[in-house]
Amino acid sequence: MTTTPHTIFITSFLENEHVERIRAVAPDRVEVIFEPDLLPPARYLGDHEGDESFRRTSEQESRWRDRLSRATILWDFPAGSETERGLALAPNVGWVQTTSSGVGQRVHALGLADSDLIVTTARGVHADALTEFVFLILLGHTKNLPRLLRDQTQKRWDRYCGGELSGKTITVVGAGQIGARIGAIARAFQMKVIAVVNRPSPDRRGELFADDVVGQSDLQGAVAQADYVVLSTPHTPLTDRMIDRDVISAMKRGVVLVNIARGRVVDEKAMIDALKDGRIGFAGLDVTTVEPLPPDSPLWTLPNVLISPHSASTAPSENRKITDIFCRNIAHYVDGDLERMINLLDKPRMY
Repeated sequence: MTTTPHTIFITSFLENEHVERIRAVAPDRVEVIFEPDLLPPARYLGDHEGDESFRRTSEQESRWRDRLSRATILWDFPAGSETERGLALAPNVGWVQTTSSGVGQRVHALGLADSDLIVTTARGVHADALTEFVFLILLGHTKNLPRLLRDQTQKRWDRYCGGELSGKTITVVGAGQIGARIGAIARAFQMKVIAVVNRPSPDRRGELFADDVVGQSDLQGAVAQADYVVLSTPHTPLTDRMIDRDVISAMKRGVVLVNIARGRVVDEKAMIDALKDGRIGFAGLDVTTVEPLPPDSPLWTLPNVLISPHSASTAPSENRKITDIFCRNIAHYVDGDLERMINLLDKPRMY
């Protein structure tokens, strides 16, 4: 057991109560540096990027660089690290706890894919919030929420027949922890669940609450059966634009598409064409190819699209859950018990 103190530098917004939880894990072996004035002010609860207009004074910049140079563990990649050649200002860091699940692309962009750096992610933290967003889209579309809002505005009492989820098929592409949560809720609505995964096996049906589990080679067949297609796969070279024109053409006319993965997973031009001609009946998009979505994108004005500004995963419980992961891993890390750490990023596979 090592007795050498570690230094944690918290480089993005975190509530004081969670900072104190981190300090309490191993106070005799871990120094925790948290200086909020060095961080961009949070614009909303759970904001880890902060106000883009924030600039440090020369004195603050000096402290920022000093803290990075001392750190051996980071809570989040420091803002601006892409232009500072990875972790060049933090040469002693051996582990970074990120506040996102999909950090594989960033780690590669920083040139850290082949390094010894340990990266742990927020995998699983956002499953509940993202699942709720998925069913917001499904229920809003099925029950014709836009019509209800329009009729209420016009004070119109005009009865109609809505749809139902029961008996419908949902295909989840990239069914990990989020997919399992979606599958559980879909089962409660008596839906058929098809899970598309990287390593398919019939014995995964139980853990994913799925009626069928297939591999990516069966993607077109899986989406062809679906009334609803949900994308929750990591963005990797293998999934880049995987929902291309051919896959979209295999979908049922009028299918509902929900993307809570990354915008680059979809051929956006092909998706827009399909939205215009009715192949895709409705799309709920938490992510887009370019973010923020450019003002001239037709996605803003298509009547069968709902845009969420990459906010479906953000919830009041987010930092508490990430801190739970971090605190558990701190205890293992300072003991040198690295194999017991959870949420480790597989850097070659990027998730």
